[in-house]
Amino acid sequence: MTVRPIRTFDDPVLRVVAAPVKDFDRELRLLVKALTATMRAGSGRAGLAAPQIGEPVRVVVYSYDGKSGHLVNPRLELSERKITADEACLSAPSVWWPLERSYLVTARGRDMFGKPVTVRALGVLARVLQHEIDHLDGVLFSDHLEAAERERFLAEALPAS
Repeated sequence: MTVRPIRTFDDPVLRVVAAPVKDFDRELRLLVKALTATMRAGSGRAGLAAPQIGEPVRVVVYSYDGKSGHLVNPRLELSERKITADEACLSAPSVWWPLERSYLVTARGRDMFGKPVTVRALGVLARVLQHEIDHLDGVLFSDHLEAAERERFLAEALPAS
């Protein structure tokens, strides 16, 4: 499967609310395979959302600590317990920033064949799922930062023009 280029933080596609998947067809299966190949192409990659490769549809893939898979049209249930940890994004390579997220999540969606899938995750995998599903709503993790922190983050993440 072909590894696709990852869009950077300044790409407008990352601000689009992704469309729900309606057809669980060959095209969707090829997209899931392309996302997975792209995610696995580098070290330390734990998740990827379709908009990050220029496809504005509601599909994410993940792989962390022996748990891997994909979710189509995912929804999240968040725990009240929060934890702050450093977070990064493949669309802003080499920039890590502390961010508070729910420690435990339940993600519900479908697989590439349309069958229901439920993923319960805690810690880092919970963070990965929250991060990737944010991408489906046009939300970048810097959007969760306070204004001054966001400005500092963006100065580091975006190349000078």
